[in-house]
Amino acid sequence: MAYEGEAAVKLNKACAGEGDRVRVAKGSAVFEGILLPRTDAGGGECLVVKLDNGYNVGIGAKGAGVEKLAAKKTVLEKFASKRMTPMKGLPEVALVATGGTIASRVDYATGGVKMVLTPEELFAAVPELEGVAAISSVSTPFTIASEDMTPREWAKIATEVGKQLNAGATGAIVTHGTDTLAYTAAALSFMLRGSKPVAVVGAQRSPDRASFDGAMNLVCGAHYAKSNYGEVAVVMHGTPSDDYCYAHRGTKVRKMHSSRRDAFRSVNDKPLAKIWPDGKIEGTNAKARKRVDGSVMVDAGFEEKTALVKLYPGAPAEQLDWLTDKGYKGVVIEAYGLGHTPTQTFEKNKSWLKAVGRCAEEGAVVAVATQCLYGRTNPFVYVNLRLMGAQGVTYCGDMLPETAFVKLGWLLAKFKDPAKVREELLKDYAGELNPRLTEEDFV
Repeated sequence: MAYEGEAAVKLNKACAGEGDRVRVAKGSAVFEGILLPRTDAGGGECLVVKLDNGYNVGIGAKGAGVEKLAAKKTVLEKFASKRMTPMKGLPEVALVATGGTIASRVDYATGGVKMVLTPEELFAAVPELEGVAAISSVSTPFTIASEDMTPREWAKIATEVGKQLNAGATGAIVTHGTDTLAYTAAALSFMLRGSKPVAVVGAQRSPDRASFDGAMNLVCGAHYAKSNYGEVAVVMHGTPSDDYCYAHRGTKVRKMHSSRRDAFRSVNDKPLAKIWPDGKIEGTNAKARKRVDGSVMVDAGFEEKTALVKLYPGAPAEQLDWLTDKGYKGVVIEAYGLGHTPTQTFEKNKSWLKAVGRCAEEGAVVAVATQCLYGRTNPFVYVNLRLMGAQGVTYCGDMLPETAFVKLGWLLAKFKDPAKVREELLKDYAGELNPRLTEEDFV
């Protein structure tokens, strides 16, 4: 879209166009940078300039002066590209790129962010990665926003990571969007049956922003991928500043903020480690699992007829009936407190007892996790809990609801007997169950 009205007049007078370096003065403020295409948000009368600090600014054309500073245009859609040359003597690490903000940039036409960068373009933005690990292979099974991810994509990622680890890679880095990154980390924790380090890395800010956090996350992820840890971990900023990252166990991590760079937190567990960009690693969890070199078995099945249902006051039990009618094999109820669900309501049709009992009778596994996140469920404290327990539900201890959902779907693909699935649900596979919570686990 072209600039309109007064903006177009002033740009024409200055002989300036998209990609030109310009100076825009308005009142006492002066802005210098690259003129970007107009956006839907700003409208045709708003000049959009990318400043030298990486941020974009919109300036109303009315009352503004425009001056073209250089004849050479910047090609806005062109990004530097770099092929990593594996350095001898460094551990070999595989990179599996799937998209997300870490591989994105601003779409100048809309002002939004879109996924477009190739791994080679990402390497150009993070050249220091070359001196940390020998990137032995780069694969892109798909490019997708994490909100569009499904369990089928988890299986593809697990299969690709397993392939690279069994081909000789010391560890692996998976780049991923942050919205569902914790789900994927949990899925990989169950689907990769082995003990090599896998760092799942994302970014809250895109590479064309001065506050891009993905560079440090990638570098710290590479340090984790060549370490002696033997778990899938989410490696992301530990604070809003560029000082260190945390490696969070893949089954105990959650995105707790929509935009902060240190959005991820370990829940009911301590992070596995602090990792600095210079390679210093400080262990922070005595129960961290260590590397065991050898083959990695990929067990990437997932029963797609698995659901996660969040309770809210007045939630109709009919939504569980609908899942039962549709033949769902497993349901995780994100319940209140210690695992409470509506049982002895004034209006009988608001009780979930009958719907849960019917779902279990039809052969589905009904599991309960707490929406409190911190703490654990307990089936014995209150009468309501015991009544629901008698309907055949399985209380998931301190498992996060998302982890319980991923684990249940994975188990249902492995075992056809619901009783066996309920039994395995309470076995610890990947650190998802913490038998003893301390004050330090509630941060």
